[in-house]
Amino acid sequence: MDNQFRVLVIDDDDPSREVMELLLRKAGFCVQSVNNGADGVALVRDGAADLVLVDLFLPDKSGIEILREIRQLAPEIEVVVITGHASAQTAVTAMKEGAFDYITKPVNFDELKIVIAKARETQRLLSENVYLKKQLLERFQFNNIIGGSTAMQRVFERMQRILKTDSTVLLFGESGTGKELVAKALHHNGRRKAYAFVAVNCGAIPEALLESELFGHVRGAFTGAVRDKVGKFEAAHHGTIFLDEIGTMPMHLQSKLLRVLQEQEVDRIGSTKTVKLDVRVISATNADLEGQVRQGTFREDLFYRLNVIPLHLPPLRERREDILPLVNHFLDKFRHLMARPTISLNKAALDALERYHWPGNVRELENVVERLVALTEGDAITPEDLPAEIVDQGRGSRGLCLDLSPQGIDMPDAIADLERKLIGKALELGGGVKAKAALLLGLNRTTLVEKMKRLGI
Repeated sequence: MDNQFRVLVIDDDDPSREVMELLLRKAGFCVQSVNNGADGVALVRDGAADLVLVDLFLPDKSGIEILREIRQLAPEIEVVVITGHASAQTAVTAMKEGAFDYITKPVNFDELKIVIAKARETQRLLSENVYLKKQLLERFQFNNIIGGSTAMQRVFERMQRILKTDSTVLLFGESGTGKELVAKALHHNGRRKAYAFVAVNCGAIPEALLESELFGHVRGAFTGAVRDKVGKFEAAHHGTIFLDEIGTMPMHLQSKLLRVLQEQEVDRIGSTKTVKLDVRVISATNADLEGQVRQGTFREDLFYRLNVIPLHLPPLRERREDILPLVNHFLDKFRHLMARPTISLNKAALDALERYHWPGNVRELENVVERLVALTEGDAITPEDLPAEIVDQGRGSRGLCLDLSPQGIDMPDAIADLERKLIGKALELGGGVKAKAALLLGLNRTTLVEKMKRLGI
């Protein structure tokens, strides 16, 4: 056993105390013992113990009083109460006051060793949990979201105001702009950070399973429901649920979600019992929800319920000054992961990255940098190492250069092909939203839709 694990014995029964001290030392523990409560509490205050064994009856204080003082001074220290006057009431009192366990005299030393081993494991798990929570909070600090651009500074200012509320938030932004990262930052820096953050990608779960995933079910509710299942909303009780790709949710589930949001309660499939909830909802979309409302594919009342506080995340092409710090961050990350020496971009390569339109946003940039770190042989990344589409992006209107041979071309087909390419690129840049694509092309949305029908897009 680790002789750094320190056990403090507080017992006024000299023979009993001395025997415990001897046996604990032989078992490999670092042991101190005292015969009164005041000296024991003083040692705890000085940080001299990891676990305390305290007799219930002492000349100056009761074991329960000492237990209370230790819980206030050092709640991470486990306390085991020992007495020769066992009763159900004293056991209940000790456990209610926070004792780890309760054993009687004469002490069975094998039993005591088992109790100490369990206490050590509990302390280890609690310590690990505290460490992981600290790491989690540090990971999702606002300053870990890279963005010195004016556009991102506006996002951070809005996030700081959102932290003061418990209101429902709707994140807008193209794929890859970091909506889940922002949702986690809002949770882990907000009032509910001590509770669960539960993420659900509504577009990735088959429609037949989505209702059960969100709201749970009881055994026998449908074929295959062999046991009760807690839904994501119940799992997020007191915490935050993040509903990504909310625009993909089918209409019949939208009405049930609306009721959950309005009533803060959920009904598991097949159950007649209602479960009350306290959940903060953050949802996200890369679609035009208002357009879906107009088309009748998304409930207007649900949209307004979700859109209490809207937050738009800008695409990477609108925050190009963030590309260099993001590249450096990802270079450092993947260099360490792949155990590579220093690697950097030359100016020409960086210029190409800054010119590129980044339809996949920060996620695409991260993937590109990972590929570069993995495949580049030298210490410097040059344009020759970059994917062809990134290098070609800066060469201007290459799509407008048509090769006219002496045999001629079919001009209507060539123009139609060019229109298809331009519309496809505009839809890519607009995240599939026709209204955004039309704006990029300088067209009305209805004109764009007509062209797409005509061209078979």
